[in-house]
Amino acid sequence: MSDPGKSSASSATNTNTATPAPGSDTYKGWLFKWTNYLKGYQRRWFVLSNGLLSYYRTQAEMAHTCRGTINLATAHIDTEDACNIVLSSGGRTYHLKAGTEVERQRWVTALELAKAKAIRMMNDQSDDSGEEEPTSRSDRSELQGALKTLASKLDDLSTCNELIAKHGAALQRSLSELETLRVPLEGSEKIKAVNERATLFRITSNAMINACRDFLELAESHSRRWQRVLQHEREQRTHLEETIEQLAKQHNSLERAWREAPTHSTNTPDTPSTHTGVSERPRKEEASDEDEDTEYFDAMEDSPAFITVTATDPSQHRRSQSNLSGASGGQPSEWNLEDHSSPSYNDLSGKEVQPRRKRRSRIPDKPNYSLNLWSIMKNCIGKELSKIPMPVNFNEPLSMLQRLTEDLEYSELLDKAARCENSLEQMCLVAAFSVSSYSTTVHRTAKPFNPLLGETYELDRLEEFGYRSLCEQVSHHPPAAAHHVMSQRGWSLWQEITIASKFRGKYLSIMPLGAIHLRFHASGNHYVWRKVTSTVHNIIVGKLWIDQSGDIDIVNHRTKETCQLKFSPYSYFSREVPRKVTGVVGDSEGQAHYILSGTWDERMESAKIVQSSRGSSGAEGKQKTVYQTLSPRLLWKKYPLPENAENMYFFSSLALTLNEEEAGVSLTDSRLRPDQRLMEEGQWDEANSEKQRLEEKQRAVRRRRETEASDAMDEGREYEGYQPLWFHQRTDPLTGETSFVYKGGYWEAKEKQDWSMCPDIF
Repeated sequence: MSDPGKSSASSATNTNTATPAPGSDTYKGWLFKWTNYLKGYQRRWFVLSNGLLSYYRTQAEMAHTCRGTINLATAHIDTEDACNIVLSSGGRTYHLKAGTEVERQRWVTALELAKAKAIRMMNDQSDDSGEEEPTSRSDRSELQGALKTLASKLDDLSTCNELIAKHGAALQRSLSELETLRVPLEGSEKIKAVNERATLFRITSNAMINACRDFLELAESHSRRWQRVLQHEREQRTHLEETIEQLAKQHNSLERAWREAPTHSTNTPDTPSTHTGVSERPRKEEASDEDEDTEYFDAMEDSPAFITVTATDPSQHRRSQSNLSGASGGQPSEWNLEDHSSPSYNDLSGKEVQPRRKRRSRIPDKPNYSLNLWSIMKNCIGKELSKIPMPVNFNEPLSMLQRLTEDLEYSELLDKAARCENSLEQMCLVAAFSVSSYSTTVHRTAKPFNPLLGETYELDRLEEFGYRSLCEQVSHHPPAAAHHVMSQRGWSLWQEITIASKFRGKYLSIMPLGAIHLRFHASGNHYVWRKVTSTVHNIIVGKLWIDQSGDIDIVNHRTKETCQLKFSPYSYFSREVPRKVTGVVGDSEGQAHYILSGTWDERMESAKIVQSSRGSSGAEGKQKTVYQTLSPRLLWKKYPLPENAENMYFFSSLALTLNEEEAGVSLTDSRLRPDQRLMEEGQWDEANSEKQRLEEKQRAVRRRRETEASDAMDEGREYEGYQPLWFHQRTDPLTGETSFVYKGGYWEAKEKQDWSMCPDIF
């Protein structure tokens, strides 16, 4: 960054101290935050508490104005140099600077601990929010009941205290009177011993009475403090509910006004036209955390750490510099566009093309039902998405298993990769395939149905595309799905995906957990990678839009070759192409051979590197590598959406066929799920009723299993919990992770039409 920023940061080293609160998870202190190139680094007061890092201009602002907050549970923590910290989450990035390296290390340690605790708290939540009630009233009554019980017990303790004092005094008087009587010597000694014991009893009782009195005073003081805190929390929640409800009402009224408008021209003189296929950009005023201290990040901050220069012949002018998104100007060569220009691509093996089954190309239009969004969402903040009891109004008529199967939309990329003899070229096609799975998400902001435990989905495209796919929901908590694909064109793919998601009021983060494995039969090349984070913005107010951000590292475990892909998060102030993806393919020695560029919603290209050199320093003082490349070649291009797709949930051609009825499928197949079928047919009220019935049926089965497990434990015998039908757990020799893999038997059962082993889940 700029020198003035650095000097200002170092000048306040002695005041930039972080202060942990004793006995708590709170960490506070001054840090310098990058704002823009005009103001540079500005001193801000940061507070780390409950897994959230918030900042203020001054300590006094903590009472009324928070300038920004980042959730550490989904954040990436990075350190650039001796004093810098970079935090990024959901498209938001904070560049921070500590006064000293020691201070920076204290903050990094505190942030890592808070992130780990936030992730643990996320994973430890209850698995069935469908049975939860709104918490405010129940919490209030529970707290009041606890206070009443405590007060009653304290009254009982005070009564016992008075009785002990009364009877102790009476006992002392009686013993004193016995001592004055004339009794034999032996009796006198016994009376004296009893008197001493009574004295000890009195001393002990007095000590207990004093301790009880101290406890009573302490409990009363804490009770008053708890009541004040509780009242403050109630007021804050009420204020938040009123604010967001007002926003939701304004949003609904704007929607009604727009629908009632006489014309809806999309290209009027006052309205700039938008390129087809590109979703509406977020408004500028929605991109800022601070009202007066708006952050302007330089476009180069999220750019790759390299520059590409396309090699040209002498008759052409050499470009001085071009970024990856601009390197796609030339026509692709060698990897032909015709191979990927339409869904009808088939294996070019010289065999006669098989006639295909006619599949549907449309579904009933989506009904235009209004919904009071706030009445549903206000009790969902902070909960796991898969545990929120949602009506089908927020869904699309596909299950999560079918969405997972949509990764095969561009399976012809893998067919072509299987025929590659060069493993680096094969890696380029695998990388393009990993990016292509996100192209269907750009307009798909609706939520798929959560699969029931034991639900399956098959996709048999053996005749058309040479593969068979099977998914099964193998776990309910956490929700996990296993997927296996076998292709006759030389490859196999399998994965187990667990979806971790959080609703945070303004946006929804979806974090797929689990590795994707791809093996090519002829070469034995085995590729492994993981998915990036998806973020859905404007959950309450505004137009929903989705973004992908993060890194994908693809590794060929046979050759040790790698590909590093970067999905750049959207930024209103960036001059880069939206939804940009860049990457480098390197060999086992770390030497780069190909540059990948494109967007995750449109296309990907590759360019072979012919020369590399160290370039000039960038804006942050980092030296960038300059790659000289050949002309780019097209790897993948998105298929156009079907006609009228906007009224059919923006489904692709493949997605339109996924829920098409087929004979002979398993009794647990998603196509047979009644609530999903009713929603597709436009009967949403009936679908909601059916959805509630299925969820209650699943809860009853789970309660029965828990009872059986408890009985088995009481009887001292082993209890085998739920086991999936078609997948079993195995440890992967490459990653060392335990995951569900296909154990076989499904397609044989389908051939025999023997589904007797299937559970009754619908």
